[in-house]
Amino acid sequence: MTDQPTTPGPEQGPGGGSDEETPRFTDKRRIDPETGQVRQPTPEEAVIAEAEAAAAAGSEGLSDAQKLADERLEELQRANAAYYNLEQQYSAYVKRSKADALAAHDRGVAAVAEALIPVLDDIELARQHGDLAEGPFASIAEKLETTLGRFGVERYGAAGDEFDPAIHEALMHSHSADVTTSTVQMVLQPGYRTKDRILRATRVAVVDPEG
Repeated sequence: MTDQPTTPGPEQGPGGGSDEETPRFTDKRRIDPETGQVRQPTPEEAVIAEAEAAAAAGSEGLSDAQKLADERLEELQRANAAYYNLEQQYSAYVKRSKADALAAHDRGVAAVAEALIPVLDDIELARQHGDLAEGPFASIAEKLETTLGRFGVERYGAAGDEFDPAIHEALMHSHSADVTTSTVQMVLQPGYRTKDRILRATRVAVVDPEG
């Protein structure tokens, strides 16, 4: 009887083994169920444990780095706020200083002009009497008035102006049918003012409408 070669079955490989690999399981239990002793981890378990520990450490390091970045950002924002406040305070100080200097200048001009008003009255009276037609006194008077004009001091008031108690002072008063409102009839003494204040109100004779 002739022996027939045996053909490996579909479940066996050429060496008689199975074509499909047998599943392997990793036992992560720390206590050996047979001996009850602490079991040493296998090399695979040791690698997995190290990877998990590294991932945990990396997560903690990232959290610490984020916390430090947040703290530095808050410090930077506080520093920027402090710088902004200092800049605003300096700007306000500069504005106040300029305003104070301008106010002090205006007060100085007003004080000098008020002191010179009697002199200006004499000049205007001499001019009305024709005493300033020529001569050195006329030149001095003109220079004085021009200099005060450069500092914003001006003479004001004329007959025919509407009477305004804020800038006029009535020394004489009458009524007339020729006017329809309170009117400056005559300037007795001219007024002087700067842009911001009345140094002396114009002294006038005022006429009111009849009725």
